[in-house]
Amino acid sequence: MPPTTGALTGHAFIATSLDGYIARPDGTLDWLLSRDDPAEDHGYDAFIATMDCIVMGRGTFESVLTFPEWHYTLPVLVLSSTLQTIPAHLQGKATVADLSPQQAMAHLAACGHRRAYIDGGQIIQSFLRARLIETLTITTAPVLIGAGRPLFGTLPQDIPLQHDTTTAFPSGLVQSTWRMA
Repeated sequence: MPPTTGALTGHAFIATSLDGYIARPDGTLDWLLSRDDPAEDHGYDAFIATMDCIVMGRGTFESVLTFPEWHYTLPVLVLSSTLQTIPAHLQGKATVADLSPQQAMAHLAACGHRRAYIDGGQIIQSFLRARLIETLTITTAPVLIGAGRPLFGTLPQDIPLQHDTTTAFPSGLVQSTWRMA
């Protein structure tokens, strides 16, 4: 259960290839999905149980719209300067807004949220640049894909991190959690 007091904090949980890509250049995740073992718990359920809202970008939102069903039970804030509306079947489950990371966090805090799951490559990058992510959990798949959409982009300055935990899974996936120092 998410905490109900304190300041709003941002938390990322994402997978990359060993060479740091979150998707192929065309956005596909076949390299990751082929390693998905339903019998192996990679901690997502435990992670999401500690969140009370989700922030994602338009690209991630459009990707999850292709899934057979909407998997999110938490309120979703989609940050986009181009997307104007949410499909009718997601009214009340997701909202769209053209906000900066700081504005998004202020909006979510004003709505009473305390722990935000920050999802999607460009959104994670912008929240990192704004120093609005408290923990970063990265699951690395043992594959080099050579090109794609990188998790990390340019930064105005170094962001020091403190290592919390690392777990190696039988499938070869390795998950590390880092805290902003």
